[in-house]
Amino acid sequence: MIRLATTIERWPIAGTFTISRGSRTEAVVVTATVTDGSVTGRGECVPYARYGETVEGVRDLIDRQAEALAAGLTRQELAGRMPAGAARNALDCALWDFEAKRAGKPAHELANVLAGIPAPVPVTTCYTLSLGSPEEMAAAAHVAASRPLLKVKLGGAGDPERIAAVRRGAPNARLVVDANEAWSPETIEANLAACAAAGVELIEQPLPAGDDGLLARIARPIPICADESLHGDVDLDALRDRYDAINIKLDKAGGLTEALRLAQDAKARGLSIMVGCMLGTSLAMAPAMLLSGFADFVDLDGPLLLARDREPGLVFEGSLIHPPEPALWG
Repeated sequence: MIRLATTIERWPIAGTFTISRGSRTEAVVVTATVTDGSVTGRGECVPYARYGETVEGVRDLIDRQAEALAAGLTRQELAGRMPAGAARNALDCALWDFEAKRAGKPAHELANVLAGIPAPVPVTTCYTLSLGSPEEMAAAAHVAASRPLLKVKLGGAGDPERIAAVRRGAPNARLVVDANEAWSPETIEANLAACAAAGVELIEQPLPAGDDGLLARIARPIPICADESLHGDVDLDALRDRYDAINIKLDKAGGLTEALRLAQDAKARGLSIMVGCMLGTSLAMAPAMLLSGFADFVDLDGPLLLARDREPGLVFEGSLIHPPEPALWG
């Protein structure tokens, strides 16, 4: 019989993490643990208010599955019982970890049967620069200039000056921009031009989800990536005229099971893929590493932005992130 436990944990951020929607100084996560008394699996999620989630609500949604798990609920049945989102992600990933440890095989071998994925290898992750004044962002870029791939948070008015400042601070780094829905029809073309001048390679979610039709009618000098506009594969066909890429996050998709299916469907449609994350610990990043073989961009830098991480955590060499060891997950 499988038993379920949940915990709410708070992890301090190194400094302050700022995007267009606000700032925070800690990452609040919910961890699901499943065990049969001899084998234990864990999964972590990050509830996100943008999607109507609360920490307590996510915890309670997971806890409501305890009786079904004890009665034999399987990972494959979760989608029929829980909506896509953070709660299902934590439980799905915990069951992946449990199944891998019970089988005595790495999780990527189990996933290979489902999705034909290769074993994960070390990959370069984005490193995120928080939103700030041009001067603040130039200084942050200068500190991070040795990292090969920077993700720049932008926020609306003044963004051309911000991205130019980042380029001056990190003249050799590759750049990705995340506007977090903060641009408008009045500013988007000027912002796109500024990003093109700075050599930006990808722009995430420039316009608000649900109000992004303009993207189908303007020139896109840089590939545009759907984040808030994309949750599951039901959205893919509707997005194809507006976006060139999608950001797959386990917390949005509702777990690794659905994310693997989403990655396959996106590739079949010719879309590029970013594997992204919310701001969590290595336990949240570890399952997403299985998607790195599908990814054109990897953005799993959450632990690098924390003041401390789990032990054991993922191993980072600068921006090079190594696959998880079984003691962490999978």
